[in-house]
Amino acid sequence: MFQRLIVLWLFLLPAYANADCDCFPEDVIPDNMFPSILFKTSMGNIVVELNRMRAPATSNNFLRYALEGAYDGTIFHRVMSDFVVQGGGYSPDFTERKLHDPVINESGNGLRNNTGTIAMARFDKPHSATSQFYFNLSNNDSLNPGSRNWGYTVFGEVLEGMEVVKAISTVETGYSEGLNAVDVPMIPVILISVTIQE
Repeated sequence: MFQRLIVLWLFLLPAYANADCDCFPEDVIPDNMFPSILFKTSMGNIVVELNRMRAPATSNNFLRYALEGAYDGTIFHRVMSDFVVQGGGYSPDFTERKLHDPVINESGNGLRNNTGTIAMARFDKPHSATSQFYFNLSNNDSLNPGSRNWGYTVFGEVLEGMEVVKAISTVETGYSEGLNAVDVPMIPVILISVTIQE
């Protein structure tokens, strides 16, 4: 299966050659296809297993940010009950963290935006995901790819701490002048650190 996926990527590579994205980030811990990631938050811990078999480029992209400490001390800046909890992009003062080039969209990998999965946030352009990720609080079919549209790349699932994700989803939110956005927690929820477990 994995070899067929590699062949498919090589076949599709010319189509992505002009895409404004980092198509294949360098391998990070290449010997571990399903690394476990510990998210320490101000509301408790979450453990996520990444799926590098289905989303290798996205997983490598996430892992390099994690190893650089780019997620440490960031906030969950978008919280929508029964939809998503999103973070990975901003410090508590809403300063954006340093970004790598966007990563290729792997939303057609067969993983769906179901409850308890982690996926990459992006802009309208399909290949525009950088550091921001979100946890799905519901089966969000609208975020999956269709026959005529790209979806949002799922690259792992929560193994432990879904109760923490749900607790974050209940915090009071509102409009933030600093971010010029709604659905922002009124009291910051901090992502203290993101580390790769042995």
